[in-house]
Amino acid sequence: MSRVAKSPIEIVEGVTVNLTDSCIEVKGKVGELKFDLPETVSLEIDDNIINVRYNENDQQSVALAGTTRALVNNMIVGVSQGFEKKLELKGVGYRAKASGKLLELTLGFSHPVKYQLPDEVQVETPSQTEVVLKSHNKQILGQAAAEIRAFRPPEPYKGKGVRYSDENVRRKEAKKAAGA
Repeated sequence: MSRVAKSPIEIVEGVTVNLTDSCIEVKGKVGELKFDLPETVSLEIDDNIINVRYNENDQQSVALAGTTRALVNNMIVGVSQGFEKKLELKGVGYRAKASGKLLELTLGFSHPVKYQLPDEVQVETPSQTEVVLKSHNKQILGQAAAEIRAFRPPEPYKGKGVRYSDENVRRKEAKKAAGA
């Protein structure tokens, strides 16, 4: 059984937390987030520490407690520091160009791929083969990065495609001709 829910969450300086019966709102310098708590889980705040309270005899309550703790912690980290995902484009002629909330990708198709980013996500292209996504909402950031990667996932033979900067693509050996 996971013990994630038992560890307390520290409220960092510059972050304000507003807790009601079934909802938590977190505001910081980067943005603000809101989360509706599950019915079987509650939160307690004392001296800039948040503790998760749940029924240890109910399996669903135990599972939701760990998830809730992780989500609330990500909210606090997101509004205080923000999150960042880096994508790399590998392949001849693969390029990315950002303009506002629109990311234009050239990925070897007959047409450029245009991706409209969510409002919470900012994009930068430090070079033509690098894309940096930033947001205070980890869930929306990860979804946007996954959708961009899905346009051309890295293939195992040449390694071409869109990949996360820390992703390790397992390469396969090409098939050999029979009888050679």
